Amino acid sequence: MTGAEPFRAPYHPADEDIAARLLAEPRDERLEARANALGRRLLAALRSPRVQSGVESLLQEYSLSTREGLALMALAESLLRVPDDSTLDRLIVDKLAAGAFDRHAPASDALLAQACAFALGVSTRLFAPSETPRSVVADLARRLGMPALRVAARQAMKVMGGHFVLGETIEDALTQAASAEARRWRYSFDMLGEGARTMRDAERYFDSYALAITTIGARGRGASLVERPGVSVKLSALHPRYEPISRERILAELAPRLLELARLAKARDISLTVDAEEADRLELSLDVIGAVLSDPSLAGWDGFGLAVQAYQKRALAVIGHVEALAEGLDRRVMLRLVKGAYWDTEIKRAQERGLDDYPVFTRKAMTDLSYIACADRLFAAPRLFPQFATHNALTVATIVERAGASQQYEFQRLHGMGEALYDALREERPDIPCRLYAPVGPHRDLLAYLVRRLIENGANSSFVARAADAATPEGELLQPPADLIGDPSHARHSHLPLPRDLFAPRKNSRGVEFGDREALASLLEETREHAPRCDDAIAIATRESARVAMAAAAGAFPAWERTDVETRAAIIERAADLVETKRGELIALLQDEAGKTLDDALAEVREAADLCRYYASEARLLFRERPLPGPTGEDNRLIRRGRGVFVCISPWNFPLAIFTGQVAAALVCGNSVAAKPAAQTPLVARAAITLLHEAGVPRNALQFVPGGADIGAALVVDAQTAGVVFTGSSETARAIHRALAASDGPIVPFVAETGGVNAMIVDSTALLEQVIDDVLASAFRSAGQRCSALRLLCLQEEIYDDALAMLIGAARELRVGDPRDLSTHVGPVIDAEAKAALDAYLSRRRAEGSVLFAAQAPQSGSFVAPHIVALTRAGELREEIFGPVLHVARWRAGENGFARLVEEIAASGFGLTMGLHSRIETRISELAELTPSGNLYVNRNMIGAVVGSQPFGGWRASGTGPKAGGPDYLRRFLREVTLTVNTASFGGDARLLSMKE
Repeated sequence: MTGAEPFRAPYHPADEDIAARLLAEPRDERLEARANALGRRLLAALRSPRVQSGVESLLQEYSLSTREGLALMALAESLLRVPDDSTLDRLIVDKLAAGAFDRHAPASDALLAQACAFALGVSTRLFAPSETPRSVVADLARRLGMPALRVAARQAMKVMGGHFVLGETIEDALTQAASAEARRWRYSFDMLGEGARTMRDAERYFDSYALAITTIGARGRGASLVERPGVSVKLSALHPRYEPISRERILAELAPRLLELARLAKARDISLTVDAEEADRLELSLDVIGAVLSDPSLAGWDGFGLAVQAYQKRALAVIGHVEALAEGLDRRVMLRLVKGAYWDTEIKRAQERGLDDYPVFTRKAMTDLSYIACADRLFAAPRLFPQFATHNALTVATIVERAGASQQYEFQRLHGMGEALYDALREERPDIPCRLYAPVGPHRDLLAYLVRRLIENGANSSFVARAADAATPEGELLQPPADLIGDPSHARHSHLPLPRDLFAPRKNSRGVEFGDREALASLLEETREHAPRCDDAIAIATRESARVAMAAAAGAFPAWERTDVETRAAIIERAADLVETKRGELIALLQDEAGKTLDDALAEVREAADLCRYYASEARLLFRERPLPGPTGEDNRLIRRGRGVFVCISPWNFPLAIFTGQVAAALVCGNSVAAKPAAQTPLVARAAITLLHEAGVPRNALQFVPGGADIGAALVVDAQTAGVVFTGSSETARAIHRALAASDGPIVPFVAETGGVNAMIVDSTALLEQVIDDVLASAFRSAGQRCSALRLLCLQEEIYDDALAMLIGAARELRVGDPRDLSTHVGPVIDAEAKAALDAYLSRRRAEGSVLFAAQAPQSGSFVAPHIVALTRAGELREEIFGPVLHVARWRAGENGFARLVEEIAASGFGLTMGLHSRIETRISELAELTPSGNLYVNRNMIGAVVGSQPFGGWRASGTGPKAGGPDYLRRFLREVTLTVNTASFGGDARLLSMKE
């Protein structure tokens, strides 16, 4: 076997199938009894007040189910990175107000004291027996002011962080590891930090790893390689585009870096372990590992290792793959088995992607069962050296008993956690080696790591959190996972729906995980099969044909409106099914005609299906006859009906989703439709029309009227027009508004959605890596051609330079090119006219010297590279630049600085989308009150509004409302009739006369 052999396993096998397989394995009752007895002794030691320390005592005092616990996490995550005092003061006050910290009594335990200090910004040494933390804080604030509390908070955070990090440098960490008490542990050093966003980040992390390897090699102790210290590396830290769509680039650029680190480790006789990444990166990680491990220069070295997450359903398959790789290379590989981190992120991603199932188990008991099954597989694989990372007493005891007399394995624990558990194990079995997984790095880089560890171990299902809760019976903690599951039907979390059932009763649209090689290959094949024909043409409508179409639609309206709502809704739902069935054809058209990348095209197909299903579901509710209150002898009812012919005018930037959504909304309400797509994208629109007709919409009730602005204008003023729905530019919306106002016909509804100067505000509490990810997606995805795209980034001045440098470095790694190339991040703008307008604008900006960055783009075609343009102030931008152009401006926090900035943004007159990155909850609430936008996104990107979850639309110059994909949208497509019947005229009110007293 070579590194070229790909890993193959279903991305998300059924939980029930895995459970059936694992539960069918024979059980050794005597072994389980011994494991239970050992587990009881370990648990007793773990719960002993004399030894309780670390995260266990913190979780006992500050449960994450409380406001205090959440405030504690929020402070830990952000406090040390805030550079300015005014924002830091707001953060501290914001979090102190979040909970009743005075309920937590002073404690003698040192770590708990520091936790209180951290939470309150004071030291518990200041407490007198009669005082509470709140009274101390209040008194200090009066006497010393916020500066004193600020200093205390920073210091307390560093002290607490020091409990979880071994050293701020590798030299410090090695010194700590060389102490008399520490010599009983083996060590694996983890150089802290987020994944790389820029090549400079990647080079910095590479240098950090290389320095650690070199330093450990010179100072590390141990008689053999397995006893010597090792280094853990993250592949996501070695390349800024560590993603499945960039596979070829990763193998060409990242794999050589990992190989160089492996050669360094081999030369110094220490181990190198590759940490686990998210599920969507698993196959890519194994490709890189296979390529590196197969390199002849590493022959004879048994120090290469990797981590495997037992909560991933493919864990056993991964172990089998690595075992076969080691066997083929005649080598031994270290394998660290962990339960798994970022479970909540995996669940969210699968739901957002609309996957058929989750790649991870949804019950903790299944993860624990999988962990033991993986352990058995490791014990049976002589080419693998097992390393068991766990803080679960029963899991530890079970592995000890299953290992028997074997010495060919080790346990691992996180520095700052599990000390009492492993001290107890050492008393029981001093011969079992244990390794400390030790974070190394500055406290600022510790924050994200620390918070994640605390959240994972503070979750309600976590053994660490439950063990810290004295009310949890010992028997519950030591119940074997097989008994907790019972049978395969209980393998899943009972309250966590599958991604497809997230919006039940309507179905969530199906997506594809690009990290699933098999699913991606199938999608690409579907798309290639439907390459558009070059000679395909659309017959453009004339004013006369448009008039004929309107007349035909008007003629079809009565019969279509009389069709019951259930039938209409079922037809629209069939259209959604057809959209998904024919996604390959639609994606091919979107890529060819609209310049969409594969990810954007797939997202649009999904949105079109979601809109159809959502509007069908909403129509069933709206069109129920509704009784209204009234006096005795009278029956009042509200009846909803269609209005007539709706003119639907859609844009080119979402030629399938917006087009289909408009049409489906009008049709399901009983209207007939004349649909005019954008002149640039008629082929996509025709395909959608064909699907709707195929689903059962009468041909005359849905008219396809392609053409330019003149055709749209003719449809708007046609005598048969009963309503207009439009998405496009503000100028065109105003023209339609004036035309309707000037018409002598009926007053008809006008639903408009236009663009905006969409702004994102970032304060100094934000995590820059997260900000950069969200800015890149919001500003440059879809080549910036979304109504919701980020146009104006407002950075607090204290973080402006650092954030801008990271943003430019990250934008430099985007690939601009053919949208049909999987590795492309940014495709072309829609046409030569759009390119010319953007080029002219950017030329003016270059002439004034405000262009800070311009990416590389192909010279031929309608490509416009991502640009970053500096503004002197936020209010300078008053027009929407519809393309991959991001404007950046500084803002000062100061007194009322935030409110003034919001006012300045609002002065543009637009009101579509707005973003905020901040950890200050009162600031979030303030913006929710002040925001001029229709959609406000906090600590996330600003695009990709989900149907039913984030109804989309703005106000003022950005639209009329109601929001597309929201509960009020259909109301503008119907008319209301009130039916009042005098029932007394039929001989009296029978209900009243028969009413019991």
